[in-house]
Amino acid sequence: MTDLNERLVHTMVTRRPIVIAAAAFLLAPRMAFAEDKKADGDLTAELAKPGPLPDIVLGKADAPVTIIEYASMTCSHCAHFANAVLPKLKEKYIDTGKVKLISREFPLDNLAAAASMLIRCAPADKQHELMATFFAKQDDWAFVQGNPVPGLFKIAEAHGFTKESFDKCLTDQKLLDGITSTREHANKTLGVRATPTFFINGKKLDRSDEIGFFDKALEPLLKS
Repeated sequence: MTDLNERLVHTMVTRRPIVIAAAAFLLAPRMAFAEDKKADGDLTAELAKPGPLPDIVLGKADAPVTIIEYASMTCSHCAHFANAVLPKLKEKYIDTGKVKLISREFPLDNLAAAASMLIRCAPADKQHELMATFFAKQDDWAFVQGNPVPGLFKIAEAHGFTKESFDKCLTDQKLLDGITSTREHANKTLGVRATPTFFINGKKLDRSDEIGFFDKALEPLLKS
């Protein structure tokens, strides 16, 4: 385990012990990926199975098209989507009731897991706002030299967290287990290997770094 990981784990356990063995893959510097299965085709049924955590949804519940994103909060490509692509997607498709976006966790390291836990601990109507801020200010906490926790707390504090609620959230073993389970299902059953990974009405989107790739995938679905 790296020094950075050790410092973060120490901070996460200041209030009460976390069962490290139960979340070992989240706390390792690198993640192992399952290679025995590669999910292809329509995965609507698997994607629709209830997970251990409620979905974080942006858009109208009855939107005809569903986009599901698996993302890591420390992923720079995920930040690019959130900062540069999502605003266009939201204006064109989500705000008009055509599409809803479901965000699910696929943390690539323990720091990403910590940020995901904080998002989950925020009120439901504030989760997307906090997620957007973490992505917009990713350089201030995810890639800093030294201890990343002060930067993480500064953002959380601006969104209503106290030191007590911050520490309590990061030592919530049940929540961490839920994030772990979400990631394992995505990896082993859905074939998610990297972030961000998107599924549109059950089918994987091959490219997602420009709004044009979403346009190409969405327009046929919205015409039908």
